[in-house]
Amino acid sequence: MTTAIIIVVAVLVVAVALLAYRRIAAKREARRQRLSAEAHGHRQEADAHAAKAQELSGTHQAHAREAEEHERLAERHAAEAERRRGQAEAERERQQREGQYAARHDEQASEIDKKL
Repeated sequence: MTTAIIIVVAVLVVAVALLAYRRIAAKREARRQRLSAEAHGHRQEADAHAAKAQELSGTHQAHAREAEEHERLAERHAAEAERRRGQAEAERERQQREGQYAARHDEQASEIDKKL
C-alpha cells in the first residue's frame, strides 16, 4: 500500500507540475501575443510618422524657398523705399527753395509796382 500511495502522490505531483507548466506556457503565449500586437502597433505608428515627416520635408522646403524669395523682395522694396525717401527729401528741399524764390520775386515785383 505504501507503494500505491507513493505512486498516487507521484502521479499527482506530475499532474500538478503539468498543469503549472501549461499555465506558465499559456501566460507566456498570451504575453508574447500581447507584445507582438504592441510591436505591430508601434510599427504602424512609426510608418505613419515617417510618412508625415516625408510630407513635411517637402512643405518645409517649399516654405523655406518662399521665405527666401520674400526676403529678397523685402530687401528690394527696402532699397526702393530708401531711394524714394531720398527723392522725396530732395523734392521737399526744392519746393522750399522755389517758395523762397517766389516770395523774393513777389517782393521785387511789389517794390517795382511802388516805383510806378
